[in-house]
Parts: sequence; C-alpha cells; structure tokens
Amino acid sequence: MTINRRHALLLGAALTVSLAATACGSSGGSGDSGGATATAAASQAVSDADLQKALDAGGTLTVWAWEPTLKQVVADFQQKHPKVKVDLVNAGTGNDQYTALQNAIKAGSGVPDVAQIEYYALPQFALSKAVSDLSAYGAGTLEGTFTPGPWNSVHAGGPAVYGLPMDSGPMALFYNKDVFDKHDIEVPTTWDEYVAAAEKLHKADPKAYIGSDSGDAGFTTSMIWQAGGKPYTVNGTDVTVNFADPGTQKFTATWQKLIDGKLLASVPGWTDAWYKGLADGTIATLVTGAWMPANFESGVKAASGKWRVAPMPQWEAGGKVTAENGGSSLAVPEAGANKTLAYAFVKYATVDEGVQTRIDGGAFPATTAQLQDPAFKDKEFPYFGGQKVNQVLAESAGQVAPGWSYLPFQVYANSIFNDTVGKAYTSSITLQDGLKAWQDASIKYGQEQGFTVK
Repeated sequence: MTINRRHALLLGAALTVSLAATACGSSGGSGDSGGATATAAASQAVSDADLQKALDAGGTLTVWAWEPTLKQVVADFQQKHPKVKVDLVNAGTGNDQYTALQNAIKAGSGVPDVAQIEYYALPQFALSKAVSDLSAYGAGTLEGTFTPGPWNSVHAGGPAVYGLPMDSGPMALFYNKDVFDKHDIEVPTTWDEYVAAAEKLHKADPKAYIGSDSGDAGFTTSMIWQAGGKPYTVNGTDVTVNFADPGTQKFTATWQKLIDGKLLASVPGWTDAWYKGLADGTIATLVTGAWMPANFESGVKAASGKWRVAPMPQWEAGGKVTAENGGSSLAVPEAGANKTLAYAFVKYATVDEGVQTRIDGGAFPATTAQLQDPAFKDKEFPYFGGQKVNQVLAESAGQVAPGWSYLPFQVYANSIFNDTVGKAYTSSITLQDGLKAWQDASIKYGQEQGFTVK
C-alpha cells in the first residue's frame, strides 16, 4: 500500500514536535534485548495483581486493528472477563490506520486504547512518544517468550518495549511443485540456483515466470536484510541511510539479472492478476513471510495440492540465514485512557490464551512455546499436499539475521519507494540507481523533519 505526500507529512508532524526531547538507544540488534530485560525488570511499576485488579474492575477498551483472528480473541476475552467491553475497530489497513492514529493523537481525542502497528512502523510512533513503554507493566521480562526477530523489533532500537509481538513473518520459499516437476526444475537452495531456475522455466514456457515483482519496499528491504545488509542505522535522532553497503549490492546484483532477463512477471501483489498467476502456474514461486499459508488456502483455492514450502534460498551455499517480512505488534498509545487494562488485553492476545486462538485461526505465532510445540510443528496441511509446513517456517524463525533496523520515518520512506526504486522495473535505470534515489529522498525528508541524517 502507498500513502500520498500529504498523509505522510501528517505522520511526520508529530515527530518533529518532540524530536528535541526524545532520546533512543542505539540501533536494535540481538544484543539490545538483555539490557531491555534488566531495565524493565528494575522499573516495573504495575504488578500482575494490578493487572488482575483492572480486569476485575472492568471498563471499555477501544482496539484499532485489521488482523482478522482478533475478532475471536476479543470474543473469548470478553467471555473470560465479563466486566470488560472491547470495541474492535478496523480504522484502515496499515498506512490508513497510521494516518488516522496520528491525526487522533494530534487532535487529542479519539485515540484508541490499543493499536495494531507493524514492526516497520513502530519506530516512528516510539520516537514521537506516541506509544507507551510497556516495561512498567513487566513487558521487559518476556524475553525468551518471543522469537528474536519480532522481539528485537518491538524495542525500536533501544531498551524500552513499545509493543508486544502479535505475529511474525520469517521468510520461506513457496513453490508450485506441479510446475517444477513438469519442467524438471530442482528446488533452488541458493539465489544463483533461483536465477538458473527462472531462466529454465521461462525458456520452457514463455508464459511462466519464477515469480512476480513490480517493486515492493517491504520485500526489497527483507531481501537486503537476509543478504547481511544494514542500510539503516539509528541512534536517537541521528540516522544514516546507505544503500551502497555490501549486503545491498549482493541483492541488487542478483535481482538485476532477473529484471534484465525479463524473468519476473510484472504483476503487482494482491491483485486479481496476481492471484490468477499463482493459481494457474504462470507465477511459480513466492518468497514471503510465514503468514502466507492461510492466504493461499483462501485466495488460491484452485491450486490446492500443487504448492509446497521450502527454506528460503541462501546467498551462500550451505547458509542458514533468513529475514522477516511482515508482522505486527499490539501497542498501547500514550494518550489512551486506561493503559493498565489495555496492557492486560495485549498480554492476553499475545502471550496468554489468545495466542492459540489466533493460531487456530491461521496466524503464525511470534511465541517460542507455540513454535516448539509438536502439535504445531507436525500439523499437516492438505493444501500443501499434506506437508508439515510449520516445520520449515519454525526453523526459519530461528534463523533470522540479527541487527536489522528500520528508519524512524519508514512509513514515509516506503510510500515513495515506487517513485524511486520502482522505476528500475519499468525503465532503464538499475536497482542500485533506484536505491540511491530512494536514499537521497529519504535523507532529504528526514532532514526536513528535524533528524540529523547522512
């Protein structure tokens, strides 16, 4: 999804006001979480007894979220805690909700008690102090409850905890086994093999493509992440954007071959044409997050039994490194009226009984207990020919490269991706040139909003 510049500037406005008073830690990596736990444990002010007291007293909560499995979570929560009324509101998906949330914060009214915020967008709300540090409620003691990728993401680059992970998107290769078998194509284990498979497939059937890509910010950054790239470094309001790093160049060198060879279908994701391509075999693979199986089952029904899941191709033979793509947290806005009760709901949905409810509804968990549960890992998926898909996806969750950071204005940066990098898919400019243009535009915007960016 994209947002126009006016909406993007509204998102940035709240940041500008509070930049001078804001201080965050160094960019997030696996080393940050230990400090977070110690800091949070020391500063916890709200006990489990306090949470139970809030639940017993009851009240009304407004939750802004678009994730479908939360509907059942809310129903179960209200049944368990009859004095609590939860108003679940779909205020828009992704950027639409973020715009509405920022506008409500700016207006000082209509702010929800809980908000779904994707990991890439969380730093923007954290830096402007629009969402609460949940350490005071004991969130920092939950290290180990969640897998490393989502857990690091909710720290937004520092020791505080700005949300609890609701789901995760460790990446894997979804592929059409029927198409691969028909053309005698081996499942690629490296990206070089992936390019070779693309060439072989398209030569055998000019109407078929190894995948589709018309330019997507989330996919591009995830691929750079897996390749070891770290184009963003964030230290409070000091930001560096550098798409000349080796990991980025590793990705662009390989992906440029697919673009130059016209080996990718230029079909935007989530369109009718995209679903049709996945169903009829003209789009033979999809490299994406672990939340995808339910979307195949509901949106690509005609291809049931044809698809399988394999580990994400590697940049080096024998490697075992993945990245995250997608996933959201549940955060508590600082302007919310009942933060203790709000946190109690967030904990129910992301740590307690609500986790299994969401898994039963098709969500992919961010919690280590569920990922290690034999009942979860050994579940057979009829859609995928009876394959135990979660074994592949759970393994990927433990292989996510550490140390990735998003910009504190990533929402805006993603909104201009197609105006910069996207041109590499439709003109003669290269991916690397497009990323340089994206870099320059992101730096300019960050400086306009009061960040020190280089």
